[in-house]
Amino acid sequence: MNMFGKLVSAGAMTVAMTVGAHAESINIAYDADPVSMDPHEQLSGGTLQLSHMVYDPLLRWTRDLGFEARLATSWEQIDEDTMRFHLREGVMFHSGTEMTAADVQWTFNRLKESEDFKGIFANFTSLDIVDDYTIDLNTDGIYPLVLHTATYIFPMDSAFFTGTDENGNDKSAIVKHGDSFASRNISGTGPYTVTEREQGVRMVFQRFDGYWDTNSPGNVDTIVLTPIKEDPTRVAALLAGDVDFIAPVPPNDHARLNGDDSINLITMPGTRIITFQMNQERNPALADARVRLAIDYAINNAAIVDRIMKGFGTVAGQASPAGYLGYDAALTPRFDLEKAKELMAEAGYADGFELTMMAPNNRYVNDEKIAQAVAGMLAQIGITVDLKTMPKAQYWPAFDERAADMMMIGWHSDTEDSANFHQFLSHCAEEESGNGQYNSGNYCNAEADGLMAQANATVDPAERGALLQQLEGILYNEAAFIPLHWQNLSWGARKGVNAEAIVNALNFPYFGDLVVE
Repeated sequence: MNMFGKLVSAGAMTVAMTVGAHAESINIAYDADPVSMDPHEQLSGGTLQLSHMVYDPLLRWTRDLGFEARLATSWEQIDEDTMRFHLREGVMFHSGTEMTAADVQWTFNRLKESEDFKGIFANFTSLDIVDDYTIDLNTDGIYPLVLHTATYIFPMDSAFFTGTDENGNDKSAIVKHGDSFASRNISGTGPYTVTEREQGVRMVFQRFDGYWDTNSPGNVDTIVLTPIKEDPTRVAALLAGDVDFIAPVPPNDHARLNGDDSINLITMPGTRIITFQMNQERNPALADARVRLAIDYAINNAAIVDRIMKGFGTVAGQASPAGYLGYDAALTPRFDLEKAKELMAEAGYADGFELTMMAPNNRYVNDEKIAQAVAGMLAQIGITVDLKTMPKAQYWPAFDERAADMMMIGWHSDTEDSANFHQFLSHCAEEESGNGQYNSGNYCNAEADGLMAQANATVDPAERGALLQQLEGILYNEAAFIPLHWQNLSWGARKGVNAEAIVNALNFPYFGDLVVE
């Protein structure tokens, strides 16, 4: 029995291996495993990847960024404030309890209490029950991103997570970076239960034989996830046949995998912006926009993409990628070392200053190497950097503490919309609304916040785009953060593991639909 206790999933004691249509087992390796099994503890890619395995959303994104019905079978707009969803009947949780509207309402209320997720739901006032299989999702006025946001409602088993555990603790409690009932127990509606978990070592997923989606083509019963932080070791494990699927594939190894007849390399453009934030409260120099601009001018984004990412990324000058409403082609990446030195002198820092920097070493592609390169570039304008890198399990608590003057963070828009970048990364921090939850730079601009609020109440795409581009312009002119590049996506799978059909631009593989030959 592992250190997380006897029960990691409501169905762990009752799930048996399915026979017939499901008979395959695969081993997968990520650079890290989820930091918690609570779907509302941390807004992160690892959490959402896990949620799509053990829970199900009301609806989910398709590969062409449309919407696909899941636990909601249909929906319609009742009025400008209300979207009605009709729920699928007969859906069972891993515990054996049927899902109803009460579970969806309970989950929504918990999301509104989550430090990380409540910001996504800031425009929503309530979720009302119409009957056991019908709910109304209500917004504070017109909001154009209702369906986008509904992809984050993964109904939890309210009966299973209500009450107290063996230690008298509230089963529903959300404990950030701590030990809670929800962080080590699961009862969802998803295709898999978790039967074994030792953080940083191994997770075992078993097919839920009561899974509602009997039309799913998936035929994988057992998935064993092994986190392998080191890129060469992860790639070697795939080439040796020790694992069947890996992510990410480091750019240095793309040619190697492409040349192996037993491996499929899958790549696609990505929209996750990799950034550094500059803490204006920890280091007074960073409160001066001229210093922040100097840092931006000193960093050669193109060289990072070319030399470290081997071209597997898109150099960025703003948060919004091309294709998003907020993208402005005029906001180009800056690199001018002499201009950077001029700005430093103008701000009174001709001789430079010292700052601390932190970055993860197993969260983003080449994150540690990128941080080292940035530190070296800042040395050219007199900034001495004390850099520390660490695994993401240790990094995120440090990030929440704002433990360094400059901190790396990557962000994929939760709603596939420009406003989400500002809401979490550069909005004035608001504990009540959750806005600015991941703004470790403590940047704050009321005009920018007002533009976001106005955009979020505007339906017309052209009008929204103009507002969001104006917002991006403010952030660019003030160097609110340092945009580096948009990180592309890559997966490796052995031939016969039809991973192409389940991966997507959101990087949430739908393993429940995976077919292994």
